[in-house]
Amino acid sequence: MSVRKTALLALFTTLSLAIFAIESAIPPLVPIPGIKLGLANIITLILLRHFSARDALVVLISRILLSAFLFGQALSLLYSLMGGLCSLLVMAVVMKVLQKKLVFLTGAMGGLTHNLGQLAVAFAITRTAGVAAYLPFLILSGIVTGLFTGLCAGFAGKLLPSFLSDIS
Repeated sequence: MSVRKTALLALFTTLSLAIFAIESAIPPLVPIPGIKLGLANIITLILLRHFSARDALVVLISRILLSAFLFGQALSLLYSLMGGLCSLLVMAVVMKVLQKKLVFLTGAMGGLTHNLGQLAVAFAITRTAGVAAYLPFLILSGIVTGLFTGLCAGFAGKLLPSFLSDIS
């Protein structure tokens, strides 16, 4: 990996961490645990579109570890990792199938699978089927917030200099 690419990925990690920190300071939009916009996912989508899934994974893992260390608890690390990895895997496949077009649909699928991954962790930890009561809310919120972050990533990606895609 070139020094320039490493520096850019560090910059994207910093951006996603800053976005995460700002969003963490915003009160919840709805009184249902686990529902938030997931604005740091904008960076993941940009990386998937303009770089590679490997680069997106590096930034995602770095952001999750740093955010858990700086802002969270050990338990939140499990939720973030499972949600983030499920989301990244599905978004990488969808991005490939859609040939890097329709980023908003990729974001919707990512938001949905992020919430499903977190719900799986909640079930594994609590061993309570009652967590499934959150499923309809998490499906709807994941799709809506994913559409929003996907639209944001699509617009932001158009503003990026064209040389960024040549670095990957």
